[in-house]
Amino acid sequence: MPADRGTRTQPAAAPAPAGPADFAALDALVRPRSVAIVGASDDPKRIGGRPIAYLKQQGFAGAVWPVNPNRPTVQGLPAFASVAALPEAPDVAIVAVPGALANEAVEALGARGCRAAIVFTSGFAEVDEAGAAAQAALVATARRHGMRILGPNSLGLFNAAINFYPTFSTSFEQGWPLPGRIGIASQSGAYGTHIFTIARARGLGTPICIMTGNEADLSVGEVIGWMAQSEEVDVIAAYAEGIRESERFVAALDLARRNRKPVVMMKVGRSALGAHAARSHTASIAGDDAVTQAVLDEFGVVRARTTEEMLDIAYAATKRIYPARNTLGVLTISGGAGVLISDAAEALGLAMPPMPEAAQAELRALVPFCGPRNPVDCTAQVANDWPLVGRFAESVAADGGYSSIIAFFTQTAGSRTVGEALREQLKGAIARHPDRLWVLSAILPEEGRRRYEEDGFLVFEDPSRAVVALHAMGRFGESFARAGQTAAAVPLPEVRLPGTTPSEAVAKRLLAEAGVPAVPERACGDAAAAVAAAEEIGYPVVLKILSPDILHKSEIGGVLLDVRDAAGVRAGVATLLERARERAPGARIEGVLVAKQIAGAVEMALGITRDPVFGPVAMVGLGGVFIEVLKDFALHRCPLDPAQAERMVRSLRGFPLLDGARGRPKADVAALARALSRLSAFAAAAGPRLRSVDVNPLLVLPEGQGCYAADAVIELAEG
Repeated sequence: MPADRGTRTQPAAAPAPAGPADFAALDALVRPRSVAIVGASDDPKRIGGRPIAYLKQQGFAGAVWPVNPNRPTVQGLPAFASVAALPEAPDVAIVAVPGALANEAVEALGARGCRAAIVFTSGFAEVDEAGAAAQAALVATARRHGMRILGPNSLGLFNAAINFYPTFSTSFEQGWPLPGRIGIASQSGAYGTHIFTIARARGLGTPICIMTGNEADLSVGEVIGWMAQSEEVDVIAAYAEGIRESERFVAALDLARRNRKPVVMMKVGRSALGAHAARSHTASIAGDDAVTQAVLDEFGVVRARTTEEMLDIAYAATKRIYPARNTLGVLTISGGAGVLISDAAEALGLAMPPMPEAAQAELRALVPFCGPRNPVDCTAQVANDWPLVGRFAESVAADGGYSSIIAFFTQTAGSRTVGEALREQLKGAIARHPDRLWVLSAILPEEGRRRYEEDGFLVFEDPSRAVVALHAMGRFGESFARAGQTAAAVPLPEVRLPGTTPSEAVAKRLLAEAGVPAVPERACGDAAAAVAAAEEIGYPVVLKILSPDILHKSEIGGVLLDVRDAAGVRAGVATLLERARERAPGARIEGVLVAKQIAGAVEMALGITRDPVFGPVAMVGLGGVFIEVLKDFALHRCPLDPAQAERMVRSLRGFPLLDGARGRPKADVAALARALSRLSAFAAAAGPRLRSVDVNPLLVLPEGQGCYAADAVIELAEG
């Protein structure tokens, strides 16, 4: 059979990532000393005029050079007739000209030595194929001059730290950015400024926002990378409709994790309709959402479902307390609120261990009818003796040892008559335990909120939202704790792929050579050979039709189980050949496969899919039909080492089936993890012709006895 040799890559877990220096190269875009505006307008309300008005109004200290051949001045600034007439090369330029002139402007800027361009102009790949061709030409022009492009179809950016506002957004009419350390990276300009405007209304400081538009050159991944290495940003809030390229995106997430900078992302396009809208809006490849989720999970990115949730999480992250072992303690004057919080925590998997028995006894001594377990219900009795609140809060923090604490005091905290007495007690507890995440869940006037935040509290009216935000802090902490753990190098095998999609027997042989063992079996051309194979393997056996054109044999009745003697083998071969002729008349039939029937195994499924963005991705889940029915599976980029593979296996909801549930013997999880790791290495080495691999079922025997592929399908791109 003709074969080609897959390229042997170096033994490594991933390509060499971009480093901080690569992302720092975007400084010319975000921290320029000079800016030119090509298509500058004297009207501060027009697209080419708003950036100039903003730069003047906010006092940008750098040079501002309007380019307009028809006016000597623009908004009171000297104008230049052309890019060539500028006094020197600008660090960055705004391109605000019609589509037909955009490439010409970029050419002129590149020739002048400009380092980066923010292209407002639309009508490119987001529109049609002609626009995509024009966009490609624009990028080619920029790259010829070593210039980076933000956009086209970009709303620009702002960096309030240097009063730099190269954008035409109207959002600043509601107020300028507040001081803070949250950075916004967004593909969508309108939604990026929507996030900023809501954040400002909530009092959150988001002084940096970069909106990538069509991402013809600069991507949201590179923007995240710049924020991950910048001194101005502690928390990264990202909005993405599709991930355009993987290498820098992955490198950016890795850098953010190593620098302990949490990334909270709204990645839209989960649904088929949403994915289509994302492609038509930004001309980006949405990819498979489950794969994207796996990559975000790999690097500890918390995915927000709503803008409100994104900002809740970003707000909590500004405390920069990320417990690797997060536990929640609750102090409440309402038993009902305690139940609500407990329900929310259980749904998320946020642990709420009980208070120590001795501490519970001490609290009962203070208030006999309190609920001291956790939630700790101090009851309304504390209104008669406010120092009790301080003693209860101290016990929750010191005795309970919780890393996250919610104090629910509803409207009492905002009371004009007793609110200050309550605050003094809570303030003392947080001062003694500043290393905890403290949340006050209360209804407060703005001034009251501000005072509690100055004391160190996060303030939420809705305690359920607080639970979500606190749970996210623990997920960040767990991820940061793993940042120093280097995955073992994964050696890649030599892979010789056949010219066409192989039969099951060939597929199993290829996988066995790579380290995924198959059940003992023989490919047989006739009944006599099948009987001889069965006698050698030992009864009972499984008979299967053997054809590269019949990938799902069970659908045509092409699998016979529990065949126990020679007569059964001969009859079974005849049955399979007859069914193949009737139900798959065009299929090439190579004979039958005779395989040992294995009992006492747990059926699992392994697989490979090639994602258009992230490349080969490994999958593990429950075998048989359960993977499709229960949707219980885990994904990870290829290759992965055995430790990573075992973590995938243990993350399954069905893992108890492998771990001795209901008296079953424990399965050989280590062998399963090795097989998954070797399959991932096979996929990484095989190259882009490998479309998919399906090993289902993989039979996992009791501990120490290994695992075996009972069926395998390898799908290849032809040629």
